[in-house]
Amino acid sequence: MTIKSPQLLPHNRSTMLAPISIDPRSHRPAPEVSFIVCTRDRVAVLEACIKSIQLACRAHPAFAAELVVVDNGSSDRTAERLASIADMSDIPFTAVCDPRRGLAAARNAGLERARGRVLVFVDDDCAVHRDYLRDLQRHYATGERVIRGGRVEIGDARDLPFTIKRSPVRERLTPDVHPGGFVLGCNMTMHRDVAARIGHFDERFGAGGPLRSAEDTDYLVRAVLLGIPVEYVPDMTIFHHHGRRDRKAIEKLHRDYSLGNGGLCLKHVRAAPWLLRHFYWAARSALRELVNGPRFDHELKLSHWPIVGMNMLGAAKFAVLLVARWPEAAQVRQDQQANAEAR
Repeated sequence: MTIKSPQLLPHNRSTMLAPISIDPRSHRPAPEVSFIVCTRDRVAVLEACIKSIQLACRAHPAFAAELVVVDNGSSDRTAERLASIADMSDIPFTAVCDPRRGLAAARNAGLERARGRVLVFVDDDCAVHRDYLRDLQRHYATGERVIRGGRVEIGDARDLPFTIKRSPVRERLTPDVHPGGFVLGCNMTMHRDVAARIGHFDERFGAGGPLRSAEDTDYLVRAVLLGIPVEYVPDMTIFHHHGRRDRKAIEKLHRDYSLGNGGLCLKHVRAAPWLLRHFYWAARSALRELVNGPRFDHELKLSHWPIVGMNMLGAAKFAVLLVARWPEAAQVRQDQQANAEAR
């Protein structure tokens, strides 16, 4: 049965998720798994992502799943294609239109509409491995409340090896490891109760937001501060078709990640001062590069210097957002504009 909901999602800043219940539209119990995919103006790659999720669901139907796709204000044919895909989908499908700009806002919209016991965030330029649900069910069989991320492989050999994680070792996040990239937001899962405890994603972070990235890293830090384990497993595989094939694109993303991580350091400077240790290590490594020290990424020859500079800029930008009371003030302005237009 297909569930279609193209309507706008009201802005809701509550930190609690709705309880799992019977959906009155479908008269069926809530699924075990909710795949949440956020998208903006990338309908071509989105369709491949949706097909891979549908194939994984057919390969392991015993672990019932739904698909929630959040259209984050696309101006291409995304809405039209989602309506068509929903009509033909053989798994429950919910299309949500949320024009509030930013990946974090879109993730929050997905959280508010997902009904599954386990929540799975997959980026729209990723393809899910056929055995993904089998791995997911095995890991969540114990009922342990964790955030868990899986393996991320390159989807196209022509793309540069960035935003991937191929480690064969299962491990848990500790203060000795920088949380950025420990679990990638393009393949991040959690029990519904975990999301209810942590709350919504911080909309100051993430692509399309003022700090451009790190909405997923911020979520990991908040989990750790609540005593919730964060775990990486070398299966639960997805393939990332990020499409970046030149150094300029990788360097821009490298700077964006560092900007978000700088804001992250300032946000959590009191509760998680251990994040500053990683800034110190990056600064020390940058100085060593002056005498042919090791670079941040040997294969791509990325430097530590952009990390240091953008970390400082990100911290300054977070301070400005804090003083300006963003995004609360931005939401008030949007509401006032909407009320004026309605008169």
